[in-house]
Amino acid sequence: MHRVCISGLGVEIPPSTVTNDELVASFNSWVATENGRRAGAGLPPLAGSDAGFIAAASGVEQRHFLIADGILDPDRMTPRIPVRGDESLSVMAEFGVASALKALADAGIGGGEVDLVICAASHHQRPYPAIAVEIQQAIGAAGGAFDMNLGCSSAAAALNVAYGLVRSGTHGRVLIVTPEIISGHLDFRDRQTHFIFGDASAAMVVERVGADVAAAGRLEILGTQLGTRFSNNIRTNFGFLSRTGQDDPSVLAMEGNMIKQNGNRVFREVTVAVHRFMEAFLERHGLAPEGIRRFWLHQANARMNAMILKLMLGAEADADRAPLVLGQLGNTAAAGAVIALKEHNEDLAAGDLGLFCAFGAGYSMGAALLRKL
Repeated sequence: MHRVCISGLGVEIPPSTVTNDELVASFNSWVATENGRRAGAGLPPLAGSDAGFIAAASGVEQRHFLIADGILDPDRMTPRIPVRGDESLSVMAEFGVASALKALADAGIGGGEVDLVICAASHHQRPYPAIAVEIQQAIGAAGGAFDMNLGCSSAAAALNVAYGLVRSGTHGRVLIVTPEIISGHLDFRDRQTHFIFGDASAAMVVERVGADVAAAGRLEILGTQLGTRFSNNIRTNFGFLSRTGQDDPSVLAMEGNMIKQNGNRVFREVTVAVHRFMEAFLERHGLAPEGIRRFWLHQANARMNAMILKLMLGAEADADRAPLVLGQLGNTAAAGAVIALKEHNEDLAAGDLGLFCAFGAGYSMGAALLRKL
């Protein structure tokens, strides 16, 4: 068995930003119009949104979108992402390539030195051809490629797979790419979810630990683990069978088929499940939470992360111990923990231990124990 490390990390954040105030203004404008219609139909009114509540409840103050045009239009409330021809590089693959090239540069290698590409994201532009194969071709990688989806745990699940393949010698170098364009699948008219998410792309290079000095500064993977249990509390019903239940199958009604969640139940249940999962994972490695220098957690909710760590550590964890990036980026789904890892690892001393952990729909959880070389 080979020793394995994360040798390169890359992040691509789109420049377009939308603040809480901007998002709330658009949402409340739509609510005012909709409530006029509902009053005429004898239906109860919808509640508006509030920028201060969003920041207090989630920690999110703004988010980035691949294309913001159309999102703040109360008559549209979805991004205008032009359709591309089949022979053009797809939007998702292009976004993935942007972070992949940065991860390759960080690892000091070219695309041709990769022998497996995994596109691991919570939402995929199409079922096939796999986005990973398209990315593979665009960067000139050899070997194979495939897509995988485990909601916001997708990158953690891919890291688990890559670790096993490289450790066993089946593959020499694996590129994990996580391009999240959640804005295209988000219902901006749903008060429960309209403010949560943002777009971002992240990538990791996983390979063997070399015997030379070049390994210094990299993150060795000491172990990984996955855990899942079924829950409907975070769900999307969008899929090819959605059209078959309609009277007119030529038009797919998106209402009810986009992201929806029961926020209060998710908060309660995931908080307990994740802290137990992480404690059990560390115990397998003979470690206690107090021995972990840094926690790179899924960037969904600041209050949730604080509660998970307080249950584990018995005290509050500061921003150095458990860094957050969601305030300026929102919940970037499976890319979030990778972004936190990229932005907050270089200051670690050789030998420091860190815990990478993502969690989300499923419920799904994935963790990796990392050591600074």
